[in-house]
Amino acid sequence: MGQLEQRVAVVTGSDSGIGRAIALLFAREGATVVVNYAHNEKKADEVRQQIEQNRGKCIVLQADLSQYQQAVGLIQQAVAHFDRLDILVNNAGMEIHSPFLDVTEEQYDRVLDVDLKGAFFCAQAAAREMVKRKAPGRIINISSVHEDLPMPQNVPYCCAKGGLRMLMRTICLELAPHNITVNNIGPGAVDTPIDADVKADPAKYKALLDEIPLHRMANRKRLRNWRFILPLMLLPISPVLPSSLMVA
Repeated sequence: MGQLEQRVAVVTGSDSGIGRAIALLFAREGATVVVNYAHNEKKADEVRQQIEQNRGKCIVLQADLSQYQQAVGLIQQAVAHFDRLDILVNNAGMEIHSPFLDVTEEQYDRVLDVDLKGAFFCAQAAAREMVKRKAPGRIINISSVHEDLPMPQNVPYCCAKGGLRMLMRTICLELAPHNITVNNIGPGAVDTPIDADVKADPAKYKALLDEIPLHRMANRKRLRNWRFILPLMLLPISPVLPSSLMVA
């Protein structure tokens, strides 16, 4: 029996990268998973097939989380389908690399709307459902080491992740009386599609690796072993205090 039997988990942006790995892990541990994607239905369906081939349970729901109604609607659809929600993982994210002096309003809005606004309103909608049902819950934000560390030419992303840190630190205090915990996980550089443009530019890729003591990005095999996330999920009580967990 897995550690997440009879739990329902929404994992945003779970068609690829870190979100995909978390969705597959949760399904292996017995959770019923809501696989979310914004644009790539084919990739999301691959995750569904992999979960079902291993006798897991999931549904696939499309939502562009930069849009308020779609972010809230994702949570509402999940609850309507399963009549409960135990876990939300705010994973969906993006970045646009540009010198600060060249960042446009459109670029700023696009990154902040996905990375911060989407996470904010998904968390709010999920917490409302948990409180309404008087059920304990877990909210996890996949943040970044750049919630603390500056990264030149990636200012909107750093602003969004810094905001995500303060979101976690603030709402955990409001939600604790309802037995809802909130934590951030702040990965370093991970070899996922979000950094494809960096890998394609030798100068940017070298600069990135020079900042990492091990001089490498975390690979996808390492993602499959993210079992350290499970103690954050355990219900009815989790021993982990509200915090940002930084991982390499």
